[in-house]
Amino acid sequence: MQHSVVLFYSTSGALQAEKLLKKEGVTTKLIPVPRHLSSDCGICLRFEQSKETRVRVILEEGEVEIQGIYPL
Repeated sequence: MQHSVVLFYSTSGALQAEKLLKKEGVTTKLIPVPRHLSSDCGICLRFEQSKETRVRVILEEGEVEIQGIYPL
């Protein structure tokens, strides 16, 4: 199974996104940001790559600001 991650500007953004996605039935996991994506400390959300379009729509509708979505 392929995964992608969503990077956020803040921890509160990540937590808000997790709550929204869980409410919509999208399985996610909070993980540390992979070093090859950012040297900042922080967390990101991992999800199944096949759900990327749905994740983008849910986060846009929920007005969650993201840095980007990247494949793992």
